[in-house]
Amino acid sequence: MNALTGFVSEPEQCVWLPALEGGQHMKRKISASGSALVREIEQLQEATSANLKERWRALYGTEPPPRISRDLLIRALAYRIQEQALGGLKPSTRRLLAKVAADASARRPIQVAPAPALTPGTVLLREWHGTQHQVIVREDGVVFQGKRYKSLSQVAHRITGTKWSGPLFFGLKADPQEHADGSL
Repeated sequence: MNALTGFVSEPEQCVWLPALEGGQHMKRKISASGSALVREIEQLQEATSANLKERWRALYGTEPPPRISRDLLIRALAYRIQEQALGGLKPSTRRLLAKVAADASARRPIQVAPAPALTPGTVLLREWHGTQHQVIVREDGVVFQGKRYKSLSQVAHRITGTKWSGPLFFGLKADPQEHADGSL
C-alpha cells in the first residue's frame, strides 16, 4: 500500500472519494488508470513549493493559504486530484458534514444520526468480485438466494468464503480500523 495515497495495486480495490460541488459521487475500481493517478500524486512530493502553489491555483481556482505547510498543501492537492478523477461525497454525506459544522460553530453538541434500522422488506445490495448480491431483510433474519439466514454475517461468509461482520460487509457500519482520512 502506498502511504501517501492509500492505493493498493489489487484490481478489485475500491475507493470512495469526494467530488467537486455538484459533481458525481461514485465507487470506482482502481485500474491501470489508477496507477497513473498514483504517479501523479507521488510526483507532488518532488515538486517545488512554487510548482505546488501553481498546481493549487489550477485545481482550486484561488490562491493557496499564505501559511499552509508543505505537507498540508500536498495532502490538499492529492485530495483534489483524486476528487476530480474518481468522484465525490454523496449528497447525504455533504448534508451531514454541513450540520456537524453548523453545530460545532454554534457550540451545540454534535449529534450524528444513528445507523438506520433495518425493517422487514429492506433490500440490501452488495457487489462482490463483479457479482451483485441481493439480501432481503425479514422479521426472523434475512433471505439470500432463496434461503433464510439468521444474520448478515452468515450471508457475508457465504458470499466471500471468509468471516466478515455482516453489517460491515453490507456497508451498514464503518470499519473500526478506518482512519479519519479514509485509509485503513
